[in-house]
Amino acid sequence: MMERNESEITAVQSTEAVRETERDPFLVALGERVRGLRARKGMARRALAIASDVSERHLANLELGVGNASILVLRQVAQALGCQLAELLGDVTTATPEWLLIRDLLANRGEDDLRRGRLALAELFGESAKPDARLSRVALIGLRGAGKSTLGARLAERLAVPFVELNREIERVAGCSLNEIHNLLGPAAYRRYERRALEETIQLYPDAVIATPGGIVSDPATFNLLLAHCWTVWLKATPEEHMQRVIAQGDLRPMSGNREAMDDLKRILAGRAAFYGKSDAVLDTSGRPEDQVLDDLATLAAERLE
Repeated sequence: MMERNESEITAVQSTEAVRETERDPFLVALGERVRGLRARKGMARRALAIASDVSERHLANLELGVGNASILVLRQVAQALGCQLAELLGDVTTATPEWLLIRDLLANRGEDDLRRGRLALAELFGESAKPDARLSRVALIGLRGAGKSTLGARLAERLAVPFVELNREIERVAGCSLNEIHNLLGPAAYRRYERRALEETIQLYPDAVIATPGGIVSDPATFNLLLAHCWTVWLKATPEEHMQRVIAQGDLRPMSGNREAMDDLKRILAGRAAFYGKSDAVLDTSGRPEDQVLDDLATLAAERLE
């Protein structure tokens, strides 16, 4: 089954020039990475074919950039080459030997070790603020309906520091409303404005309480900036309570034309929970009076300076 078929390989090679213009740049780059990894491992194509249980002709097409292999075939090839699938696809962490060596140091580490590594890298490259400067800003994170705006404004008043609604800062930087940003400019533009608004907020307010958008954790660079320059609190609530609060505020968009809104919200919360969990503190607001939550939030804020 896996015996070398010279006529098949020759046929593929003889049509390479003809098919040159048909080759997709991504497939060409993919083929080059497969060929490079095979060379690094010192494997002949036939040996890779046997190890991966993929025909030699299929591998030849793949390396030439004319084989649109399925994800299952790529997984077999990656396993045979002893590498991650991301290495075939061109993940940034596979781009250079240094990236690969760093990735290997981090492989199979626990969350605590990874957090220490992230903080050490942030300090090494000057991405982290001095401890006192970071503690002077309190940033509230969490989904819409968590109470970030209401509790943030009241906490800022109690601490006698400015309150910053980052959504309003995004609109100021963009010169238009959030709806216009999303509908006309798209998510990539929104993320750029969000990052710029956070950078300007950090520069302008050495002391502040900041209410952040729920999706700020979606962009690693922006979330890293927030964690490095602010003391963060995750205002946590159940999906049901998030939905009830948003509707109580008069915003019916979560339910508009979407019978599966609650399932969507649960998936969003589940997908972001691990990132929200990187905050310095977590405060559960579910089923609790606002004044009681505010008292607990103020207590947490006071404890951060001890």
